[in-house]
Amino acid sequence: MVYCARFLRKCPGVVNLIEVRNLTKVYGQHTAIDNISFTIDDGEIVGFLGPNGAGKTTTMNIMTGFIAATGGDVKISGVDIVAEPERAKANIGYLPDTPPVYGDMRISEYLNFVADIKKVRKGRKEAIEHVMKAVHIDGMSKRLIKNLSRGYKQRVGLAQAMLGDPKVIIMDEPTIGLDPKQIIDMREVIKNLSKKHTVILSSHILQEVSAVCDRVLIINRGKIVATGTPDSLSESLTKGAAQMQVRVKGQREQIQKALGEFSVIKDISMAAGLEQGTTDLLLRGEDSTDIREAIFRCMSKNNFPILLMKPNELTLEEIFLSLTDAAAQRGSVAGALPGGAAGLGAEPHLDEGRVSYDSDL
Repeated sequence: MVYCARFLRKCPGVVNLIEVRNLTKVYGQHTAIDNISFTIDDGEIVGFLGPNGAGKTTTMNIMTGFIAATGGDVKISGVDIVAEPERAKANIGYLPDTPPVYGDMRISEYLNFVADIKKVRKGRKEAIEHVMKAVHIDGMSKRLIKNLSRGYKQRVGLAQAMLGDPKVIIMDEPTIGLDPKQIIDMREVIKNLSKKHTVILSSHILQEVSAVCDRVLIINRGKIVATGTPDSLSESLTKGAAQMQVRVKGQREQIQKALGEFSVIKDISMAAGLEQGTTDLLLRGEDSTDIREAIFRCMSKNNFPILLMKPNELTLEEIFLSLTDAAAQRGSVAGALPGGAAGLGAEPHLDEGRVSYDSDL
């Protein structure tokens, strides 16, 4: 039976599968990772989202034990990656941005080689057949890797990461260089992985993270600037205000006059509608006030047909730009939040999927 990550977080005594605490990495005068902390639970698909050079790959290389941290620690299933590297790495499958494959080997030869390294002895044949089937390369076992397309090399790389049945699979830019069809196929593979594995992937492609991830960690200049689901990030950035997109049949001047009679509607933005004879509105209530009924009564009273009404939610792209631009320009997420630094002032909290911010920004 597969339990969702949200349920696991609420269960007493459940240990976080991945714990990263006060992680720092300094190269000379450059701080690549600046005192970041987060936890990840079993069964989650978590995305590291950030611009190139933000620190995503450095974080993953430390988590996999590929490089050492300057400070802080990483625990995989309660095992410290530095104190007990072999035991910790047994729980990790890693697919770097360039697949670690050998072109002169056949797929079956390569996967047998990886199985030797990972000490997969019992049920090896079945394990290799399983991972090939999972990434849809079964039936290609005799092909030379150098003759494969970029997409199929990526699949072979993912198959090696899955060998040994690790609890955690970490992928760095798993769809980079793939064509649209290959990207769609890879996304489906990643989603299926969460049935048996916890998945962490990094990307600077917003659609990628939005399509496959349960939770997002936005990283910029070596710091985590926010974490949460896209929905919770959007709600936090708008401070829970009820903002509605409305398309009304009527003239803007008359509509504006009618809206002025309803004090519950605070902010009004208007533009010519995309349909002839219509006006597009962006309306906001005070704090979390639900303004849908007020909008309906206003338009009904004045005989303005409502053709469209829906909540205005920030896209992941808008969230990303708000957070990273604010951090770059002001050194603070507060600039991205309406009304100032509401919600800041504490270390990141990841319980129950709520959005959190790094107070050191």
